[in-house]
Amino acid sequence: MRHLKIEKATDGYATLTLDNADESMNVVSDAFIADMEEATKLLREDASVKGVILTSAKKAFMAGADLKQLVRGYGRLSVKEAFAFSQRATAMHRAMEQSGKPWVAVINGLALGGGFELALACHHRILVDDAKAVVGLPEVTVGLLPGSGGTQRLLRIAGVKVASDLLLSGRSVAPAEALKLGIVDEVVPAADAIDRARAWLGTAPDPVKPWDVKGAVPPQKRGMTVPEDSMAYMMGAGAIAGKSGYNLPAPLAILSTIFEGSQLPFDKALSIESKYFAKLLTDPVARNIIRTTFISKQAAEKGARRPAGVPKSEVKKVGVLGAGMMGAGIAYVSANAGIEVILLDRDVQTAEHGKAYSQKVQAKLIEKGKLDQEKADALLARITPTDDFALLEGCDLIVEAVFEDTAIKAETTARAEAVIPSSAVFASNTSTLPISQLAQASGRPDQFIGIHFFSPVDRMGLVEVIMGKQTSQETLARALDYIAQLRKTPIVVNDSRGFYTSRVFQTLIHEGGAMLEEGVPPAVIENAAKAIGMPVGPLALLDELTFDLPLKIVDQAIAEEGDRYLPPAGVPTLRKMRDQLGRSGRKSGGGFYDYPEGGKKHLWKGLAEHFPVRSDYDVEELKTRFLYAQAMETARCLEEGVLETPEDADLGALYGWGFPAWTGGTISYIDTVGLERFVREADRLAQAYGPRFAPSAWLRDKAASGVPFYADASEPVPAAPEPACAA
Repeated sequence: MRHLKIEKATDGYATLTLDNADESMNVVSDAFIADMEEATKLLREDASVKGVILTSAKKAFMAGADLKQLVRGYGRLSVKEAFAFSQRATAMHRAMEQSGKPWVAVINGLALGGGFELALACHHRILVDDAKAVVGLPEVTVGLLPGSGGTQRLLRIAGVKVASDLLLSGRSVAPAEALKLGIVDEVVPAADAIDRARAWLGTAPDPVKPWDVKGAVPPQKRGMTVPEDSMAYMMGAGAIAGKSGYNLPAPLAILSTIFEGSQLPFDKALSIESKYFAKLLTDPVARNIIRTTFISKQAAEKGARRPAGVPKSEVKKVGVLGAGMMGAGIAYVSANAGIEVILLDRDVQTAEHGKAYSQKVQAKLIEKGKLDQEKADALLARITPTDDFALLEGCDLIVEAVFEDTAIKAETTARAEAVIPSSAVFASNTSTLPISQLAQASGRPDQFIGIHFFSPVDRMGLVEVIMGKQTSQETLARALDYIAQLRKTPIVVNDSRGFYTSRVFQTLIHEGGAMLEEGVPPAVIENAAKAIGMPVGPLALLDELTFDLPLKIVDQAIAEEGDRYLPPAGVPTLRKMRDQLGRSGRKSGGGFYDYPEGGKKHLWKGLAEHFPVRSDYDVEELKTRFLYAQAMETARCLEEGVLETPEDADLGALYGWGFPAWTGGTISYIDTVGLERFVREADRLAQAYGPRFAPSAWLRDKAASGVPFYADASEPVPAAPEPACAA
């Protein structure tokens, strides 16, 4: 056994220690399951062993399954094979709890997914009293459900209500709450955990689980005949639809597993769980979510786009130019990473106001008990507010976040470069102005780069790095090293109008504007966007942006490109709202929405007068248009070289502007639909709504080749080995 170690003591209690020989974390894998099967058999057959203590040699107890393996379920496993996939680990856990000997889990660190399922299969659970020792079943967040008994043990141990909350939210809980919920039996200091396990075993506990006692009754044997239970399931189904629509199959599968399993004997309930798990594992949604939110995200954070051969760098002092909302946020996350920050603005008072943002963020953390005052004070001490460019001397990096005006940025660049070291990297946080154009004001354009943060900076994890025409590979590497210090997720794009995220995001809001002009009721537009999984409707987004920003971008493009530029379809609506009706967004007092003082915002009633509605709209068509508009523009970004990888495209879509998670991102969406079908549908949309949907010759050729954007999607299905359980 490579991943486990058995130690027998004279008192008759064996200690089974999890210790993954290949990874820093214990994970569920084929090799682990094989070792557990062997260990359980040895312990069951050894008459000298009276009980088993299960613990870990790692800092954490155990994480879930290897997601790099699970992502290959779609297209590689049949539903039958995926069912067997789940049943093998399920049988492993059953062998533990039916071994005739009591097992106690000493959970010495976090236990999530398959790790907590392992603990639930034990007869007693002792959790160390450590804030980092969280437990939970987060499978829903990657489009799956626990696949080795977790749903059925949890609902029988903690009750249907608690199980539903934990399984549908995917949240993990700290020791005190875990004890309160009844999902662990004891919380003790780490030094006492093993002794407490021996003490429990010394009480000669019954090794038969309650659900294995002869005549055991399922928790909800009467099913829907109990009014309270019937109402709870109806409310649960409604809540799922309200939160995630019908795009995410995992929440409904979890609710069905709970509903069906709670009425059945335990082993039949386990089969129900495996059935639903198999359906999810072989569904593209789980593949899409896992690939983008775990595999691609983790790769990006580990430096997938960092140029090879460039020595690792570290930013010790950063100058943030501009103390507005973005600059203040950048200053906070930099100081939080231990970096000295010079926060510069036109006067000290404005710079001080920017620093106060960090104090405001920290006050909330202190109030929640997540930060102590000493650490908060140390962070604030790292931020120096000033109006003196001389203090930028010694900075390794400059992040410019001044007003979106080329002349102002050029002046700021020149003044900063007069002071900073010749080796320093200069980055602009612009979201729209071309980096190559801004670099013209720099005396060292090879050290000039775009680092586009998203608002609010302290909560948004994505950073879009923009390469100018003269930006060097060393500058890119150093920018990515800085982002790694901030523990954020980078994507790398090449310079163009709007770069990637801003450019594609605009297709969403302009499509909403076009629909309004066509006579689609505004509430239907908003709800159609939410129905595909967008967090906010396009009209509400436009109100928050103000109409001036997208129109300014359009006017700049017209001025520079003339007749070659095709204005977005929503421009006439925005011009009418702003120029004729005097409504240009929330900041101006109202746009598509009214904002009554002290009341809740609501759609402006005057819209019906100025944009007469029709009744022959098709909601499914609206949903398709929103998805295709964004996906098509992303494909154009890949064709033009603005994007270089589908992974960057999908990460930017999900984490930059909230493209629906179930798709995996705009490019994963195209691959899931299928390129040939996508092009065919896009042709239909182009005929109905205009050339913005028209596929290019490049995309047609790609569709004809049959090769998807993600190469692994076209790989032949190999003979599947015995896989590990999900979670």
